Amino acid sequence: MNCKGLYILLFCLLCIVPTKAQEAITLEKALSIAETNSPSLQKAGLSREQSRQTLIAQKAALKAKISLSLAPISYNKGQDFNSQNSDWYKYKSINSSGTFEVSQPILPTNTTVSLVNTFGWQNASSDYYATASSDKSFINDLYLKLKQPLFTYNSQKMNLKVLELNVENAEIEYRLKRLLMEQQVTALFYKVFMAQLNLDIAREELNNTQAGRTTIADKVKEGLTANIELYQADLNLSTAKSTVRNREVALENAKAYFRQFVGMDLNTPVTVLATIGELDSLKIDMQEAINYGLRSRMELRQRKIDIENEQLNLIKTKALNKFEGSVSLSLGLIGNDIAPNSIYRNPTQSLGAAVSFNVPIFDWGERKARIKAQDAVIKYKTIDLESERTQITIDIGEICRNIENYRVQIEIEKQNQQNAKLAYEISLEKYRNGDLSSMDLNLYQSQLSNKKISMTQAQINYKMELLNLKIASLYDFERGMAVTTAVSE
Repeated sequence: MNCKGLYILLFCLLCIVPTKAQEAITLEKALSIAETNSPSLQKAGLSREQSRQTLIAQKAALKAKISLSLAPISYNKGQDFNSQNSDWYKYKSINSSGTFEVSQPILPTNTTVSLVNTFGWQNASSDYYATASSDKSFINDLYLKLKQPLFTYNSQKMNLKVLELNVENAEIEYRLKRLLMEQQVTALFYKVFMAQLNLDIAREELNNTQAGRTTIADKVKEGLTANIELYQADLNLSTAKSTVRNREVALENAKAYFRQFVGMDLNTPVTVLATIGELDSLKIDMQEAINYGLRSRMELRQRKIDIENEQLNLIKTKALNKFEGSVSLSLGLIGNDIAPNSIYRNPTQSLGAAVSFNVPIFDWGERKARIKAQDAVIKYKTIDLESERTQITIDIGEICRNIENYRVQIEIEKQNQQNAKLAYEISLEKYRNGDLSSMDLNLYQSQLSNKKISMTQAQINYKMELLNLKIASLYDFERGMAVTTAVSE
């Protein structure tokens, strides 16, 4: 095959190789992908799941716990000293036992009740004062045990309450992460959109500059204009090509960051589709937005959860070095016999009772100081709550003022863009008639391009502020609906 035939074959192969088409992404689709694939949201979801499972485990721990422990074989052989008779004796024993226990915590009273049964077998022998004795029998010990703390807080209730607050806080964190994810995805989405727009405008400028250069070249060839105009046109063309290249690179960089954050394959070709300017005349009632925020912001509930946790810590602190006690009771039957079915033929009743108290005498002011320190923490958290309310009011007010400002700016930019377009069309006609230099035409073209970008950027700023207001007030003014149920009450 000659070289020409080889080139034709390679060209045909390149033509039939499928190329990967760009995937068109809307903002809604980007948010849907990010909700599934975003690493930050995945971590928040895992943290939420951890808190939920910990609470489930704690609730399961409040149910009856059934356990069985086995000691299949135990062998001991040796000698020991009897201090009463001042003599040594030898012993040997073989044991086997198992313990079955049912333990039930009682939440309202912080009591623990246990039913325990130990069944075993032993073969023991000893040689004491040259007298050998042995015992081979089955043994069973069945008893009911109760343990009740006195004069202190209910630790079971407190542990459960702490975990419930942790679950609620983790759920709020997940919702906040999702709102933050929406804000970040939207910002990156519009950054790609602006990069696409900048590239389209740069390519349009390049086409116009190329057409203008061709016109100048024809005029120079016919002697209708000086060579300097051609030199300037060539310079404008080189600048336009450089601008296109720079904006191509900026677009690819913006796409890479967008794909990374959303959780898409970095090699997936994408293009974004956005609709802007639909609601650029929406007016917001500032006080209404502030009221929504103060009613619904989840950060306020988080601050209240912080206060509740510190109040629980205060209860623990007040129990430090304080009079407290406990009661332990046990009641059961012990039986033994060489035959397992006769163990309780002559049972022995077992009874145990113990009351203990801890009576602090003097702690050098430790408890009092720790209580004051914890009171200070609660006051600190209360100030955080009030500061959060104030900050919400300030933030929403600022966003509402920005929205109104962008709304006015959009109207101004619309008029500016229209004026710039008319000015460019007039200057282009003058340029074609030879009444305007290529440098002056380039200035009018740049002015029109800048106004197009300014107009779009103002509309994007307006939409971003509407999103910020949605996050700050938890009310979507575009759709006229609440974002989530109020949790700060």
